[in-house]
Amino acid sequence: MTLPFFVYGTLRPGEANHRLFLHGRTRSEEPARLADTVLYEGPGYPYAVEEPDGGVVRGELVTARPEAYGELLAELDRLEEYVPGDPLSLYVRVERKVVRDTDGAGVRAWVYVAGQGVAARLRAAGRRVEGGQWRGRGRG
Repeated sequence: MTLPFFVYGTLRPGEANHRLFLHGRTRSEEPARLADTVLYEGPGYPYAVEEPDGGVVRGELVTARPEAYGELLAELDRLEEYVPGDPLSLYVRVERKVVRDTDGAGVRAWVYVAGQGVAARLRAAGRRVEGGQWRGRGRG
């Protein structure tokens, strides 16, 4: 299934991994938000943790160029250390509804959220990123 990506950390425009993975491979990048999610500080990058009645994580909805999509999806899975079905994955790629800031429209997108073990550790002892906004935190 071809879906856009919702990015909220190092893949955002202006951040280091955006230059390495997304630059020149996207058709559009729009401000968006993901509800029922809490953003936690990680070692050099953030983790979105799904929480019913949680906060909002702010990021961008990135639509890849069609000719780059397959290769980009595989590269982002490797970057996020996501292996389908592996309970030890740092991140899990899930399909979620995000809301575009420009028009309030809901859009289905791929989102990399914290894997089960990582999410449990963060809920117990992690540091939340207030406001759900990682950009401008001195990285990239």
